[in-house]
Amino acid sequence: MEINNNSEGLESPLLRDPSARGTRNNNKIMSNNNTVADGYSRTDQRVPIATSTTPVAPPLDFDYNDGVPPRSGGDDYGAVEIDNDDDSSSTDDNNRNNNNNNMMSTAGIDHHLPHPDHPNLQQTHEGEHRYDHGSTTSLKITRSTKLYAFCAALNSCNLGYDIGVNTGAGMLLQNSLSLSDVQLEVFMGSINLFAMVGALCSHWISDKFGRRWSFRVAALIFILGTIIQCVSNTYATLMFGRAFVGLGVGFGLAVDPVYISEISMASHRGRLVTWSEFGINLGIVFGFCSGLIFATVDANVAWRLMFALGVIMPCLVIVLSICVLPESPRWLVANNREDEACEVLQKIYPEGNDVTSVVEEIKDGIEIESLAEHAVGWGIIFFPSPAFKRMIMVGVGTAIAQQAIGIDAIIYFMVYILNAAGIHSRTTQMWILVGVGLIKLGVIFIAGRLLDKKGRRPLFFISLLGCAVSFFIVAMAFIGASRHASETAAIVGLALYLAFFSIGMGPGAWLIPSEVFTTTIRAKAMSLATFSNRAVATIFASSFLSVANAMSWSGFFIMMAVVCLIVLAWICIYVPETKGKSLEEMAQLFAEITGDTSVLEAEETLYRRGSVPSRVASPEQDVLL
Repeated sequence: MEINNNSEGLESPLLRDPSARGTRNNNKIMSNNNTVADGYSRTDQRVPIATSTTPVAPPLDFDYNDGVPPRSGGDDYGAVEIDNDDDSSSTDDNNRNNNNNNMMSTAGIDHHLPHPDHPNLQQTHEGEHRYDHGSTTSLKITRSTKLYAFCAALNSCNLGYDIGVNTGAGMLLQNSLSLSDVQLEVFMGSINLFAMVGALCSHWISDKFGRRWSFRVAALIFILGTIIQCVSNTYATLMFGRAFVGLGVGFGLAVDPVYISEISMASHRGRLVTWSEFGINLGIVFGFCSGLIFATVDANVAWRLMFALGVIMPCLVIVLSICVLPESPRWLVANNREDEACEVLQKIYPEGNDVTSVVEEIKDGIEIESLAEHAVGWGIIFFPSPAFKRMIMVGVGTAIAQQAIGIDAIIYFMVYILNAAGIHSRTTQMWILVGVGLIKLGVIFIAGRLLDKKGRRPLFFISLLGCAVSFFIVAMAFIGASRHASETAAIVGLALYLAFFSIGMGPGAWLIPSEVFTTTIRAKAMSLATFSNRAVATIFASSFLSVANAMSWSGFFIMMAVVCLIVLAWICIYVPETKGKSLEEMAQLFAEITGDTSVLEAEETLYRRGSVPSRVASPEQDVLL
């Protein structure tokens, strides 16, 4: 049967004659009258067409077209199926692959059809984290990519170390400089405020001088702030140093995920970007260990030495950025240094892959993002249509929820909680911190795999229920229990809290924003989510002791348990499952939930303005976008 590729409602780059488009070296696709190969995954050879009974091809939802449907399927609407016997289909496929006669390679292509109502809204795997999309056969991650991602993630250790070291040094610092509770709270919480400023300023250096220079600048600022804090004898000087530490932390947090995403292949990007979360937790453990190392040193000297150890990691990052890390290929392409970009890509991709086509894909991605940046203003964020409003509420709300259950504040003041529960020995407190820190770090490894296998929502439910139970256990430590029971309840409750937080709300709360924001609003919406997350962290850390003293420790932790349950109910009602869904599928989902198709129209308009040629990325060309 001859296929009419010009059927009404199917004007789409994916349905054009394959022979009319440029081909790539590694694409084993040839034109054929019976199939449009680049619209389908491995075994699917169907094409939606207009027939005498269906003059317009039927609407297609954003579903995966994996596998030929049963012959008796009644809702194929004129879909064409290759007439092969089931028993011989595998043999025929092998023969076709061996002869390369007009069929796909066994590697397959897992692209999707555009929606006929929105033909310019092309399907991609963008927004699908890790291996969620299943049947795509992607390239194995190279050692070079792992090395670069690991080195970049070490920069996130700076924030983690600051959190961990201040947990152990906070009480020593307060006693040494005679600080009030409010002054200590402001000192603890202000790092998030300064970090927000650093994050906002980071893009200028990052875009102008490159990602490698961004690492160096972030590390140098952190080192300067750490030195000022170490020699401080007054609260004013201490806060001056704190400002530089916060700027360095914010600068680093902004560049880490960007660099990792830009040196990672699409199918591995989600997993590698979460290495930044691992870096933060590793830094927390290092900070806890510093307290243990100086547990027997005089309190007036110990906190200075603990802060001083913080210069080791940024010094290492500077050396790595000079000697090991290459410049981001995306930044090189954006600055017309394509030959250098190809050299970097050859290190990232296995030997023998055509990286010139990847450079072209990066160009397309840069063009689309540039259009998105200028196509809409902040009005779409602050005065959104129903679909965008729901999308922003889910993404920003999840980022806020992560800090609303108190993670930063509780870690900062964990020594105060242990002290109130009856554990007064510095050495014992530091051993407890190291123990719970290692538990938190270990659970992060488990969480990454479970998020892929089980989905986001189930782990959110487990995480929040576990956090609520943990808070109730800690509250019991302050309600009429014996000293031994109080100490045990406090330790067990805090350890469970950190473990349950890390299994879901820790890494998962940042996956949701990255997966639900469409291209049109992604940059602005992610900025809003990050700002909101840090703002809530600042408020909690800057008021933790005051609120706990006013309510009593038991009342405070019962309140936090209730907050966890409220957040759980909110996620149950509003947050959809995003596992395995591309950005286009999320746009369709929010359009259906709200009955507002403006989100689809906005994305379609964006791609139409881009006029980007349709390119089909084979598994051999796992593109960095």
